[in-house]
Amino acid sequence: MDRVRNLTLTSIVGLVLLLALPAAGNAQRVPDGNGTQRLSLKHARITVFTYRPDCHAPSLLLVFHGQNRNAADYRDWARPLADRHCMLVVAPRFEKSEFPRWLYQHGGIAKDGELQPSSQWTGRLVLALIERIRQLEGRMMTYSLIGHSAGGQYLSRLAAFTPTEAQRIVIANPGTHVLPDPRLDAPYGFGGVYPINVMDKELRRYLSAPVTIYLGSIDTGDEGLSKSSQAIAQGPTRYARGLKAFEAAQALARARGWPFNWRLVEVPGVGHRAKQMFAAPEASLALKP
Repeated sequence: MDRVRNLTLTSIVGLVLLLALPAAGNAQRVPDGNGTQRLSLKHARITVFTYRPDCHAPSLLLVFHGQNRNAADYRDWARPLADRHCMLVVAPRFEKSEFPRWLYQHGGIAKDGELQPSSQWTGRLVLALIERIRQLEGRMMTYSLIGHSAGGQYLSRLAAFTPTEAQRIVIANPGTHVLPDPRLDAPYGFGGVYPINVMDKELRRYLSAPVTIYLGSIDTGDEGLSKSSQAIAQGPTRYARGLKAFEAAQALARARGWPFNWRLVEVPGVGHRAKQMFAAPEASLALKP
């Protein structure tokens, strides 16, 4: 009964949002081909790099850049995926001056070891951006998320702490993950984020989220690799850390008998290279709903 009630409420909310959007014929939709826009969200103004493929009613693919903040490159590297799967690419740029590591890579969850108010978590910007794009398009759109390196770290925090309706959240080659462990302090675990009486509910939600851990099999170098004590505890390389995160999540789901919707996808012979990860045939499997 609770599940039916929740589905009913979700349907009502979706209908209200749809009715609130402008008619498709009046919307200022994202332009064909490559584009750039400066969008005003509730708490920020952000530049987005876009690409509309030549197809009807594309779904939405949000693409999150690495620590070089090169969102335009990421937009371009995602174009083959957009053409193949009829997806509208939107790649936001998180300026370092406005979004340093704790706000971007670590999602604003904690600063200098101190938990921040949930209203400050930057995962909320993703939800605001999705609604803004829907308004521009004049329609409700299904969406998927993909991020590499720093962008993968950001999506790990988003998947852990911000409920979404994403078809798939692809976390590619991040330096650190959120492990489903209340003994580890955020932003590396769930410690300190939720009270004991709701911890299991939040862990279960995390493990049932449509997460793909997407790894280059030779991403074993240490260039730009986080070497904090919490990061090193996850493993010596990005590849090892990704395997540990997936295995820890899978083991907890099995032990508790919880739904597990994660997927592990590896790209043979590829290291820490976003362009190659996006171009690999395995990227389609990583994004598959």
